[in-house]
Amino acid sequence: MEDHKDSMINEDQELHTDTKKNENKINKKQEDEYEKVCFVCRRPESKAGKMISMPNDINICSDCMQKTFDTMSNSNFNYEDLAKFSNMNMINLSDLQSSIPKKQKIKKKKEEQEKPEKVLDIKSIPAPHQIKASLDDYIIGQEYAKKVVSVAVYNHYKRVASNTMDEIEIEKSNMLMIGPTGSGKTYLVKTLAKLLDVPLAITDATSLTEAGYIGDDIESVVSKLLAAAGNDVEKAERGIIFIDEIDKIAKKKNTNQRDVSGESVQQGMLKLLEGSEIEVPVGANSKNAMVPLVTVNTRNILFICGGAFPDLDNIIKERLNKQATIGFQSDLKDKYDDDKNILSKVTLEDIKTFGMIPEFIGRLPIVFTLQGLDKQMLVQILKEPKNAILKQYQKLLALDEVLLEFEDKALEAIAEKALEKNTGARALRAIIEEFMLDIMYEIPKDENIGRVIITEKYIRHTGGPTIDMRGTVELLEESKGV
Repeated sequence: MEDHKDSMINEDQELHTDTKKNENKINKKQEDEYEKVCFVCRRPESKAGKMISMPNDINICSDCMQKTFDTMSNSNFNYEDLAKFSNMNMINLSDLQSSIPKKQKIKKKKEEQEKPEKVLDIKSIPAPHQIKASLDDYIIGQEYAKKVVSVAVYNHYKRVASNTMDEIEIEKSNMLMIGPTGSGKTYLVKTLAKLLDVPLAITDATSLTEAGYIGDDIESVVSKLLAAAGNDVEKAERGIIFIDEIDKIAKKKNTNQRDVSGESVQQGMLKLLEGSEIEVPVGANSKNAMVPLVTVNTRNILFICGGAFPDLDNIIKERLNKQATIGFQSDLKDKYDDDKNILSKVTLEDIKTFGMIPEFIGRLPIVFTLQGLDKQMLVQILKEPKNAILKQYQKLLALDEVLLEFEDKALEAIAEKALEKNTGARALRAIIEEFMLDIMYEIPKDENIGRVIITEKYIRHTGGPTIDMRGTVELLEESKGV
């Protein structure tokens, strides 16, 4: 009996030892994927060279080690005096912050022999009509914008895949999209990156400032893309960066203060948009002594800038109305006041008048606009996309075995309320949340409820929803089947 117990204990110990070995192998393999970073200067191994490893996973580059030795040899400190300090405590390496957060670790570049000849295969890139067809499943309307984006992205990734740098060099297809709030600018880019399966970084231009001021450095937009690619530089160098609220970095007018978040940010972004090698902080928004840096080439990164550009319509109207002066050929000054698609008549001169510098506009060769949403488009957004808002609520109630239906008139009433808010498709969710709150609260109380129909009267606050019990629903379905 005791021999049997001893054998079981030995088996458990062996199993524990094997598990520990496997864990160490996995951890060692994961650590090998990332570069070592110098504890003193925070440079990665690819820049500083081979590291000297010390206890507690502390790595020091040869330059910093040499500087330390030089400092010690050139100092006039008498090391014999150390014996006089009997109470002096030596530095404990375990007390130092040796471990670098994973978000600041840099993945090693693959060896040359392991690199594929081409990053992408031209044949594997979906054609523009295929990209647009996929976007149609999620985005209602905006046909022109979807066509422009599909062609621009297709041409960009052909450029990346072919990697042609001969006498005919293909330039980047950076884009500037202009559209009212809630028209689907961000959603369009998110859907595009999801379909192409490439790293995507969505950042906000409002937080960007000139280097040295409080706020995010300009390089932080690339740092976010690097984080989205798992700190894999090669993967990040063929990703997409969407800079939202780009209109907020327009030149400030009539100001005597230094414009640290306007024109200076536009000038700082010129090298990013055109394509150059820049030093990017890993896992941080700004460069400092405690953050490792890595070099990223932005030549193959696709930049898409978007903004609502408020009051740009007034600039366009002013330009169009210049000919409305005196004479038989003059136009009425209020001719374009009711034009809902006034933004589609935008020119580069209008954007320049708004406050964007010519050098910045020139690096965004593709400029297009998104239409404002009308009542019919809002109704379609409610029910037609693959992840439509109504489908989401129907699925939520289906988990409680309850059918949820909406009358057509109710959807029109929701769209009318959304138009009043003047915030585009964003208003739809807020309105439905308001009307669904009581229903989502009350339905779990009664297990006999089988169907809820949202009526126009309920949306207009003149009545309530129609609620059917389970037996009634089953009888109605049977009668329909007959």
